[in-house]
Amino acid sequence: MEVQGKVKMVGETQTFGNNGFRKREIVVTTEEQYPQHIMVEFVQDKVDLLNSFQAGQDVKISINLRGREWVNPQGETKYFNSIQGWRIESLQQGAPSSVPAPAAPTEAFEPATNLSEDDHDDLPF
Repeated sequence: MEVQGKVKMVGETQTFGNNGFRKREIVVTTEEQYPQHIMVEFVQDKVDLLNSFQAGQDVKISINLRGREWVNPQGETKYFNSIQGWRIESLQQGAPSSVPAPAAPTEAFEPATNLSEDDHDDLPF
């Protein structure tokens, strides 16, 4: 699933507990007849994906919906939902939507020139 809109706010990274659980939130305002302010959380190693984003940018966020059940001490069952992001792309004109992979050096694609008569192609096709 995806959410598209304009970044309203990017929160600071929060760390919880002794296990070092990390979470960072971003709020995106959708651009439709009735705009919605959608809070998406990025957790653990995904929090760093938000480092290059700021308020005002148009983005597309890939999300997963998460649901949890919790029974309180009185025995009542409660349900909680969250929206968890796992990828974010800029939709700005002229801005790269993702970081390109480094290209191999051109020498890697040049034909070999140092072959002798003893070297031959033993491929069956």
